[in-house]
Amino acid sequence: MAEAEKNIEAIEVEGTSGGGSVLVVLNGKGVPQRFKIDPSVVDPDDVEVLEDLLIAAYNAAKKIADEESAKEMKKATGGMSLPSGMGMPF
Repeated sequence: MAEAEKNIEAIEVEGTSGGGSVLVVLNGKGVPQRFKIDPSVVDPDDVEVLEDLLIAAYNAAKKIADEESAKEMKKATGGMSLPSGMGMPF
């Protein structure tokens, strides 16, 4: 299990929004590693759009991180399901 946890932390996934104008990179635990924002979406008079794009990109990356994490845990447990409440603390 410790190796699976280490592997999950090493996973990097990307989520984008706004046609790729906002990029969020997360590790397998869903912790942000990097953000990239195209200057064209930075409008001081409309910050809400940028906020929405960040949330959308994060959610896209988080979904992928959760899927990759589940795959890694499945490998570590030999395909056995963990009882409810056990496993990843996120």
